[in-house]
Amino acid sequence: MLMEAKLKAVLENRKEEYLNHLFELLSRDTQVIGHGIEGGREKNGQDYLEKLLRSMGADVVRECITEELVQKGIEEYQEGNPGHNYDDRYNIVADFKGTGGRSLMFNGHVDIMPPGDISRWHSDPFKPEIRDGMIYARGVADMKAGLMASVLGVKLLQDAGLQLPGDVTLLSVADEEGGGNGTLVSMLNGRCSDAAVVCEPTNKTVIMAHMGFIFFEVNVTGIALHSSKKWEGVNAIEKAMFLIDALHQLENKWLMIYRHKILPPPTLNIGVIQGGTAGNDVPNSCTFRFCLHYVPGLMEHQDVIDEIKSTLLLRSQGDEWLRENPPTISIYQQGLGFEQDTDHEFVKLAQTCAQHGLKEDVIITGSPAANDARLMKNIGRMPTIVLGPGRMEDCHVIDEAVPVGEYLDFILVYALLIWNWGKHS
Repeated sequence: MLMEAKLKAVLENRKEEYLNHLFELLSRDTQVIGHGIEGGREKNGQDYLEKLLRSMGADVVRECITEELVQKGIEEYQEGNPGHNYDDRYNIVADFKGTGGRSLMFNGHVDIMPPGDISRWHSDPFKPEIRDGMIYARGVADMKAGLMASVLGVKLLQDAGLQLPGDVTLLSVADEEGGGNGTLVSMLNGRCSDAAVVCEPTNKTVIMAHMGFIFFEVNVTGIALHSSKKWEGVNAIEKAMFLIDALHQLENKWLMIYRHKILPPPTLNIGVIQGGTAGNDVPNSCTFRFCLHYVPGLMEHQDVIDEIKSTLLLRSQGDEWLRENPPTISIYQQGLGFEQDTDHEFVKLAQTCAQHGLKEDVIITGSPAANDARLMKNIGRMPTIVLGPGRMEDCHVIDEAVPVGEYLDFILVYALLIWNWGKHS
């Protein structure tokens, strides 16, 4: 493996440069605002990436995200989250020409979640630093380390004096944290390669499947009154609890029925409940929101929606008030599940390259959390894996971090994958 040894030597010689590129991206605030509904600051990072990619010889375009394409995704694929603000928000698409081998696409999102209470961080979330072999910064795990590693996987081959065997597309998307509208638009625009890698953190595994997800909002009405005569009113919170109990029963039924070889059972989480104004008032309204994750292949997206609605409406029939005043039910975010055939040649090659780059055994598994792999596979029709530095457990947390060595190792993993996938046709 003379080529691999050469890549390792170049990586060692340039590791400070490669770390500086990541630090520059981490120092730029690219957070979404209101899960993308109110906008986002992705431009801060996209500007830097565009400059870097152009310096590497890429053909770079800015790809606009439009409400028209999002609505098309909803209508045709049940994918897309409407009503987001896209001012100064766009994807960066960088194409590198190869010598005729198989092509490969890397997908990463530049948007990050807000850092939360900055006083709880041990260092400024937008001033990356290394402590005890770990890189600390907001967005380093989710997922700027993976995004930058994919860029530098190409650069490592260039720095080693090697021509790309196949075309490589680097896709840096906006609005992933808002539900994936950036990648959705890119797939609807017809961007495609012979295979795709989503560079989300995978804890040194190759992810082959993830759950589908649906966010529901349920609104329940009642009759307001002073609590001293509560029997003459209708408590909307208590009616909501009556409906939530039906959802928990449905979840328990799912747990007994659905089993997947690499994914957990379906889950349903009540995440928000709002109602009432004072302890001595009977509340006349209550809203609760919940997210469910379902098992792809075993459960169909529309069937899950129908079962949720029928469960809530059937339970309503057992209550005198709800029977005449049923809840309103709406969906405010959703995404299909993802499954890739584990016997595909690309999967086996990715596992081998990861083992070489990481110098340890790498297993194939599934993830309970959804990501843009579903869009690459279901709409883009590409063989797709998820493989990247960091752990899912370190996403969206205080003192978010990725090991320095793991970030550098993944630059090598991606370079090996580009080389070996493109060379063998």
